[in-house]
Amino acid sequence: MICSCTFGGSQLQFPDMKSQPSNVTLRIILEEPPAGIDFALQQGGGSAYELVQQQHSRAGDLQFEFMVNAKPGKDQLPNFTGRFVQGPVGDRFVYINIGTCAGQTNTPWSRRLKIPLSGINWDMLSSREVLVAHVPGTAKDGSPSCAYAWRKSVGPSWTWQPISAE
Repeated sequence: MICSCTFGGSQLQFPDMKSQPSNVTLRIILEEPPAGIDFALQQGGGSAYELVQQQHSRAGDLQFEFMVNAKPGKDQLPNFTGRFVQGPVGDRFVYINIGTCAGQTNTPWSRRLKIPLSGINWDMLSSREVLVAHVPGTAKDGSPSCAYAWRKSVGPSWTWQPISAE
């Protein structure tokens, strides 16, 4: 629900946080990453972070599910916070660590995959459904996807999608 008011002669609109969730469940589905590589969700930042939900890829997809907090930012767009959220306001994301970054030894891979939180809007949040991101796990050269390079293969229309909690 969007509320509006007049302030100084200007009409302002902002989300009614009473009807908005403060905690949001996000699920990343990493689609068919290369086999034999460890992947983990990064909790925290800087040198004080932990690896959680560590998974070793085989055939098929990997899933990571976690909670973030949403509140209105200065621009009234959702501002995400929490243990898994990285980056500056307006450019928030979560990291999936890969290979040695995920704690694996004896692997040539040492990467992090950035999953942007941009595109999540108040309508999605008010649905109170799990928000899901489908992310290609393999780059064109057969290596694990990394950083934001995967966004080129999915195009500008990629976004999180609400689904009923399962």
